[in-house]
Amino acid sequence: MKKKSIEKGALGKVYQDGEIITRQGDVGEVMYVIQQGKVDVLMGTNDHETLLRVAEEGEFLGEMAIFDHDVRSATLRAQGEVKVLTIDKKNFLKRIHEDPSLAFRIVQTMSKRVRELGDEVARLKG
Repeated sequence: MKKKSIEKGALGKVYQDGEIITRQGDVGEVMYVIQQGKVDVLMGTNDHETLLRVAEEGEFLGEMAIFDHDVRSATLRAQGEVKVLTIDKKNFLKRIHEDPSLAFRIVQTMSKRVRELGDEVARLKG
């Protein structure tokens, strides 16, 4: 049975399996929200990339770019067909104004990721 394809006319951009959404080292100006599918979060070089985790529908990625406009800390690669919504700083601030609890959810997620990173560093040092 053939897998149903994601609607191409709907809001968001569709990426095919293995397609790069953004690359580690690129300058970031937007964040991403996974509307459908899964995204590999990778770190390293083309010669040796390490899968950090798999992000799923409803998760946001690349949010640090909204705050610091620095280079991307990881590569995002579509796992299967994926639909991703891109949000720039202007739209992000508009959404925060409309729903202040969004800011709390983002800080909560970022805090969780920092804690997980700290746990991983401690594990690797131990």
